[in-house]
Amino acid sequence: MSFFSEFKTFAMRGNVIDLAVGVVIGAAFGKIVSSLVDQVIMPPIGYLIGGVDFSAYKWILVPAGADGKGEVAILYGAFLNTIIQFAIVALAIFLVIKLMNRVIKKEEAAPAPPAEDVVLLTQIRDLLKQRQP
Repeated sequence: MSFFSEFKTFAMRGNVIDLAVGVVIGAAFGKIVSSLVDQVIMPPIGYLIGGVDFSAYKWILVPAGADGKGEVAILYGAFLNTIIQFAIVALAIFLVIKLMNRVIKKEEAAPAPPAEDVVLLTQIRDLLKQRQP
């Protein structure tokens, strides 16, 4: 099998397509969560801790020069926003999986059909029962 035909077989598998769809939806969901954290959750938290924009918290290592450029800082407020976003995504995924497990009933495996000889013996038994007075 050539490299390209092997790659085509790999790329056209159903699970690869499902994964690609999941990544695209996940990226869109990430934007929603970012907006939720930055615009809905963090402003009240910032208000409670003194009315400061939480994402603006930083530890300045090297201050900016006279031209306003060259600042080196650790943006721990933005990092905390990211941690909160991760927690929200993890909670949302947990709730979706929990809901799916509750809604989707696990299908029990159908019992295997009886063997051919068992079916034949059952038919013979039923015929003998019918012949008895």
